[in-house]
Amino acid sequence: MGWNYLMDMDGVLVREEHLIPGADAFLAELKENGTPFIVLTNNSIRTARDLRARLLRTGLDIPEESIWTSALATARFLDSQRPGGTAYVVGESGLTTALHEIGYVITDSDPDYVVLGETRTYSFEAITTAIRLVEHGARFIATNPDATGPSTAGSLPATGAVAALIARATGREPYFVGKPNPLMMRSALRQIGVHSEHTLMIGDRMDTDVVSGLEAGLQTILVLSGISTPESVERFPYRPTRVIASVADLVGHTQNPFPTES
Repeated sequence: MGWNYLMDMDGVLVREEHLIPGADAFLAELKENGTPFIVLTNNSIRTARDLRARLLRTGLDIPEESIWTSALATARFLDSQRPGGTAYVVGESGLTTALHEIGYVITDSDPDYVVLGETRTYSFEAITTAIRLVEHGARFIATNPDATGPSTAGSLPATGAVAALIARATGREPYFVGKPNPLMMRSALRQIGVHSEHTLMIGDRMDTDVVSGLEAGLQTILVLSGISTPESVERFPYRPTRVIASVADLVGHTQNPFPTES
């Protein structure tokens, strides 16, 4: 039986708005072999349709149904917990669309949940509303714990940083759905209908991609085309199954990505 693939997007397939060399050949091989795969991102700003368009501009043709965001994982989690519920959302279209599609009502009037996602325009007024709603009993959910995100000018505050602000103000910690929560991996596995024992996770971060893959029972491959270095790998108490320079190293070997296998 061949391998199924879960893979991070930024640092694995693209870097900012540019294709990582070999990513197109790698995905073409997966498609040619009929290998199930799904691309994951903790970023909740864009819908899967928007991300497909972004990836097309880099030269990668990835179907909408093969893209799984922390917003989609969060929506699926809320649907399983409290179907047809209500939420106050601090986030952008990726998150609000995902919640609308599962039948949630978005409201600032006594919502079941406050749901925090990533946005480039955090509003003091919106954060204040979120704090007051959590104080009045709304359950606090955040799409992912990433404290910062990259930009061409340097780091940007991301969901985890704003979640810390709300948590400090309310004394209530959020439940984070995205990586490194293995829930994100399990929901992605369900999305493509495969099992963990025949699936591997490719990522560029030890503290999100590799650890969540490990905890979800997957084999893991760390690529050095993103933020990790060979030296940084050694600082963690767990290891990926394999470390490679980039997904280009898997071209021609996607059905047997671990050389020691017979």
